[in-house]
Amino acid sequence: MEEHSLRVPRTARYVTLGEPGPNLSELWMVCHGYGQLARRFAEDFERLADGTRMIAAPEGLSRFYIDRTQQRVMGASWMTREDRLHEIEDYLGYLDALHAEVRERIGRDVPVTALGFSQGVATATRWAARTRAPVKRLIVWGGTVPPEVDLSIFAKTRVTVVCGDKDELITAKVRETEAGLWRKVGIDPEVKIFPGHHEVLPEVLADLARS
Repeated sequence: MEEHSLRVPRTARYVTLGEPGPNLSELWMVCHGYGQLARRFAEDFERLADGTRMIAAPEGLSRFYIDRTQQRVMGASWMTREDRLHEIEDYLGYLDALHAEVRERIGRDVPVTALGFSQGVATATRWAARTRAPVKRLIVWGGTVPPEVDLSIFAKTRVTVVCGDKDELITAKVRETEAGLWRKVGIDPEVKIFPGHHEVLPEVLADLARS
């Protein structure tokens, strides 16, 4: 038995909020968490699309049934451990293509905020570390950064770490471990701990957008 890999074209789905215009000054690329879909995730960002900001929410390339028996609830994933390097390369290429398409709609470069929630943290961080898009801010929300990324790349990037104080996955111990990774490379990120669980809250997003 011999295993091979073959690159194939495929169709990816994404959602945008806001329209290009003369007052548009920033683009947010927002990556959902495990088991979410782009449309539902993007709903929390609606109030940010105020004419100065456009939101692009890509959807993970691997969809699955969350409720296996009824098969009514769908979710998506960015990757698994299986064939992980190809999965990563595929979604990084996808995000670059998405940025290029949205940039063409805008008609010019605007500063980019890369936001990842939960599993999307690793996705957004990997993309922000490698892309040529003008990423000026990285928002790490309720997730952990991928171990292979050299975080010193973000020395000139505004880094914001966000987490709920009752987050069941990102505990205080995990937060301290993650903070140590940033401190190790001389970066002191902004930290916002809000009253809540493993979730994205529109009011917290609004605060981040204003800051």
